[in-house]
This record gives sequence, structure tokens and C-alpha cells, in this order.
Amino acid sequence: MPIEVKVPALGESVTEATIGEWLKQPGEAVKVDEPIVSLETDKVAVEVPSPVAGILGEQKVKVGDTVEVGAVIATIEDAVAAGEATQVEPRDKAAAESPREAKIDEELAELPDDEEHHDHATTLSPSVRRAVLEHGVDPTAIRGTGKDGRLTKEDVLAAAAAKKAAPAPSVSQAAPAPAPSPAPAATGERRTERVKMTRLRQTIARRLKEAQQDAALLTTFNECDMSAVIAAREAYKDLFAKKHGIKLGFMSFFAKASVLALKDIPAVNARIEGDEIVYHDYVDISIAVSAPGGLVVPVVRDCDRKSFAEIEQEIADYGQKAKDGTLTMEDMKGGTFTISNGGVFGSMLSTPIINPPQSAVLGLHRIDERPVVVNGEIVIRPMMYLALSYDHRLIDGREAVTALKIIKEAIEDPTRILIGL
Repeated sequence: MPIEVKVPALGESVTEATIGEWLKQPGEAVKVDEPIVSLETDKVAVEVPSPVAGILGEQKVKVGDTVEVGAVIATIEDAVAAGEATQVEPRDKAAAESPREAKIDEELAELPDDEEHHDHATTLSPSVRRAVLEHGVDPTAIRGTGKDGRLTKEDVLAAAAAKKAAPAPSVSQAAPAPAPSPAPAATGERRTERVKMTRLRQTIARRLKEAQQDAALLTTFNECDMSAVIAAREAYKDLFAKKHGIKLGFMSFFAKASVLALKDIPAVNARIEGDEIVYHDYVDISIAVSAPGGLVVPVVRDCDRKSFAEIEQEIADYGQKAKDGTLTMEDMKGGTFTISNGGVFGSMLSTPIINPPQSAVLGLHRIDERPVVVNGEIVIRPMMYLALSYDHRLIDGREAVTALKIIKEAIEDPTRILIGL
């Protein structure tokens, strides 16, 4: 009897998701707990594993469909209990594959047995294989950008577009036929493309607009001399990495400096809830991380109690999870303050938008050597602009300016972080 695959619980207040990609196709063998479909929720992508080993049967929904928690989305046939088997071969591979798919499998099997070709041939997902078939491209000639260098559908589409744009090579034979005159290139051609927004991008757009509509946003700026932090990193980076197994970055300095500011100015670490102000006696900092589907903000909890190494390790772990698409709802939940580093992309100055229901966000920017006046003399120093956007309904200008000044002073003199000043 077929086993039903249902949409699992997706987290607090999340009741539906969108089918992002089928990772397995009907007729393909699946292992116990092997992901068969990727779901897009408002915050993260979630992979649904197979409850049993067997053969994927019917896909009851299509890519792009919206499904609710508990809905049946597929069936597993020839099911085997988890403890009895880990892999079941398809009943009839020839029946499971179209003639074109079978042909591409044969061609892949005949490729030279070097490491690069072998990796490409054995890691093609069903969606990538279909794209290869549809566009007639050579998968071994494409550099994969996915995890472990695997090909993605976007890699194949990009290669297909490049193939169409490239001039066709001339054919040299014993009696070559005269090549036809190339058609004149179209000039002034204007094209448009419509792509449905992912659920994550829709949520980002909605929340940012809500933040602008609901909050009284204001931004205050300052500049920070990064000389002391750069010197500290240079002096201790090797010992830090040797002892803790993680690199010493700037984010841990700014996280700990922010802790000082939020403890001194509690309103910056608070939120508005109805007609009440909710203050927090802890500091959970949301760190903005770039993911393939958009900007996400996983939370480093209890930064006021964590060491530099613990903060750096959590940030590194979140960065890797964002790249792999494995962030969970729990990773994104909560947060009392946000730090966003646009400097890694080259931003010199920006006005970041708060992450509701939080009331403030710190924006970091690129470090530039600039002339500044120190003790009456013009010197060259590595400088960074800092921006603090805040909800003026809750935070007064004096409080915001003071909080940003505390962060600036702690970065310019990191000893303050150690002694709590």
C-alpha cells in the first residue's frame, strides 16, 4: 500500500508553504530520510524527507503550488520499513526514464573517467538533468556553483544562453559546404522576462514595507577609526585561530560593543507591543546574512554572555547554513537588535531598515583610508561610517546618538569592552 508524504510542521505561526523544487521524480528510488522535495516558507527553505525507503510514486502537487501543513504531496510505493532497507532500486529503470533521459544516462556513462567528469556525471539532480536534455548542453563543460561544485539548474540555463549567444563554429570536412551568410544581428531588441517572486522574497518585501509604514524611522550616523581593532586582530589572529579553531573577525567586536550600548540605553534593545514597551534584560543579535534566496537574519542569542570565539563560531555556522539552504525557523526566531554589514559588498554609507518588531539596526560599511585630524595633525586612518536606524516612536534622538557613540568608542578603544565601559 502506498505511503503518503505530508507537509510537516513548519514552525510557529507558519501554516503553509510553496513547492520550490522536486528533488526526486516518479519512479526513482529513495532512501529513508532522503529529501524528496524542497518547500519555501516565509523565512527559510525546508526539505521534506521520505518517511520510508521505496519508489517515489505520484507527485500530487506541482512546483509553485501552495500547500498547507498536513497536506499530502506525494506517495511512496514499494515501501520498506526504515530498519529493513536503505535503498530500493526502481522496478523498471527503462519505464522510469524517457528515451531521451536514457540516452543522456548512456552518454554520461561513456564519459572519460577523470575526477571532474565523474563528479559532474554522478551529481546531476533530476531538474538539472531535464535542463541538460532540454537545452542540449554538455554538463561536463559547465562549472557548477552549487554545494561541492555540483551543477544547478541556473548553471545549465546560463550555459544554454551563452551557447545561443556564441557564434556557431564552422565545420571543416573534406568537401566543406559553403557556409551561409550569417543573419544580421538584431539591433535595438528589447526583451522582458516575468519570474514569480519566491515566498521568501515576497515576505522580505512585505516586512520591509510594513516597517516603513508602521515605524517612525530615523537614522543617525557617525564615523569610526578602525585602527585599534585592526591592530588587535593582526596581533592575535593566529593565537585566536589556534586556540578556538575559528577566525577572529570584526563582527564579534561590533556585537560586544553593541552589548555595551544596549545595556546602557535599554530602549534601543526594546520593542513596542500594542500600547506597551517591552524591555529585554538579554541581548539577542540578529546578524544579516546573504542567502541565495535573499537576505536572512539568523539570531546569535545571549551575546552579552558569550565570548568572542562563541560569537564568531555561531556567525560562521549561520553563514554556511545560509549558503547551503539549511537554516531553520528556530535559527531565525527572536532577536532584539540587528547588525547588517553592507561593507562586505562595498557599501560606503546606507540607511538600513529595522527588522520588526525590533526598534533599531546597526549598519556597518566598508573601511577606507581617509585623512582625519588627530591631536591637531592630519593623519591617514582606516575609517568606517556607522549608521543606526531606529524607531523614533520609542527611541529619542539623544538615546540613539548616545548608543551609537558608545559603539564607536568601544571599537576605537576595545579595552572598554573588556572592562565594561
